[in-house]
Amino acid sequence: MPIKILPESVTNKIAAGEVVENPASVVKELLENAIDAGAQTISIRVAGGGKELIEISDDGSGIPAQEVALAVTRFATSKIDSIDDLQRIHSLGFRGEALASIGAISHLRVQTRARDENEGSELVCDGGKLKKTIKKAFPQGSRFEVRELFANVPARLKFLKSERTERSRIAELVTLYALAYPHIRFALEVEGRTTLQTSGNGNRREILAAVYDLDSARQMLELDLEEASYHIEGFCSPVGITRSNRRDIHFFVNGRLIQDVAMTSALVNAYHSYLMVGRFPIAVVFLEVPPQEVDINIHPAKAEVRFADARAVTGKLVRAVRLALLASSPAPTFSSSLWVNSNEQAQDFRHFSPPLPTAAESFPAPVPFQVGQTTPIPSPQPDLGFSGQMPLLRVIGQVGGTYIVAEGPDGLYLIDQHAAHERILYEQLLDKSHQTVDAQLLLEPILFTPNPKEVEIFVDLLVSFNEMGFQMESFGPGSYRIRAVPNFMAHNFSLKIMQDALHEVGEESRNAVTRQKEEILVRSICKGVAVKGGMVLSMEEQQGLVRQLEACQNPRTCPHGRPTMIHLSVDILEKQFGRKGSL
Repeated sequence: MPIKILPESVTNKIAAGEVVENPASVVKELLENAIDAGAQTISIRVAGGGKELIEISDDGSGIPAQEVALAVTRFATSKIDSIDDLQRIHSLGFRGEALASIGAISHLRVQTRARDENEGSELVCDGGKLKKTIKKAFPQGSRFEVRELFANVPARLKFLKSERTERSRIAELVTLYALAYPHIRFALEVEGRTTLQTSGNGNRREILAAVYDLDSARQMLELDLEEASYHIEGFCSPVGITRSNRRDIHFFVNGRLIQDVAMTSALVNAYHSYLMVGRFPIAVVFLEVPPQEVDINIHPAKAEVRFADARAVTGKLVRAVRLALLASSPAPTFSSSLWVNSNEQAQDFRHFSPPLPTAAESFPAPVPFQVGQTTPIPSPQPDLGFSGQMPLLRVIGQVGGTYIVAEGPDGLYLIDQHAAHERILYEQLLDKSHQTVDAQLLLEPILFTPNPKEVEIFVDLLVSFNEMGFQMESFGPGSYRIRAVPNFMAHNFSLKIMQDALHEVGEESRNAVTRQKEEILVRSICKGVAVKGGMVLSMEEQQGLVRQLEACQNPRTCPHGRPTMIHLSVDILEKQFGRKGSL
């Protein structure tokens, strides 16, 4: 095939593929244009996950009538004039590719009026071709209407995620920009529902409450470090608020949302010795650096940057986070009462956990243990020992307020009370899917407002919540009233349990079917409700938990796959004590 110059229609689509990866990319480009235009109010409307409609309106400076047609041409921009300007960019956009790329893969309508003009303009672009430009009455500002995204690029269309996933991406993006620009009023409407609305009063913590929840927003630690020409501000979570992955760590550099592996690693390392392995903080960090010390022209979507002194930036970031953590973390103290084994202490701890039925309650008595009916132990190692049903155990006591010690016919069992209770609750909930649900009416209904990232997940799983025993009803735009909760949650229900469950469903079920999402939801709620490590249980409560665990179909692991018990056979114990050789 001979070398030739590609037609403009092809090059436009290639450029669009670099700039516009999904509907959230369109929202990002148009949001940044509105911010550069000095908008004080930005409204976003989305339908069909962004594939059917993306509409963004602002009250910014608008586009002059004589420049409207030029705005949808590649490399047309008002942000820079020469190559030297790349060293001192203060705007979010600068390449002049966004509108041309969006117009090449959609039906684009632009309505705008500049500040000093009496009449507005309307432009229609379809598949990269300019259809019409007319005069039209319009208030100051701009409105961009993008319909049928990727309709003429079917290869890109088929690789988009589900509508729920695309809506979640857009909601997360808009909330992050609302945090970065708290002086701008943002309004997001998704499928006819208002999921985010900010006041534009400059209070970032108020927006945090909409992104996460009021309690988390109050606890978030403020970052504020200014050294030389660098300024770092934002929020990071205390050690008590964590996530199972790094997806809630975000960075803005000079007002631009970026992705940077080195900065993410540096922030996580700042929590070294503070968090458990596999847990990560929440953070939204805003860095202001001199424009000449950062290169933003290395990624088509401007999602990556390169610093002149990356080590200095990460060092300052670690210092800012460490200072916030040290300021909020008093020296730990220990009380000798933790080791006092008394009925009074047990009573003090028990009220934090849901009541556990005693051995005679709830479950039928397990079949008495008989020699020869248990599964043989294939491994002499001190681990689970075997899979399947467990034998009848005699409870001996509790170690460290976390592990129950029990004796079986074939050795010693150490049972993790939290993991065991998770398994019990999990099987109870799954069994109740075909039974009458037991619910406890609340004295006063509780108002629950899912954050913009999780509202779609919540709506999808509303039926599952009700099947579990919740009674929820709509209570205004984006809010729900909880009138009843399942019986097993009546003593320790909190909105945080639901919020954590929705977050886990969102992280684990991006490509899962509905049934899998329901199981993840049940598993997550069980994790939040189950008794915790460190809670002292009475002997009756220990026996009740063990009896229920014996009745489970899969008593050996919790719903997350962790072992509920460790088995030390008599053979291993005898070897440890030198009765039968040594290990």
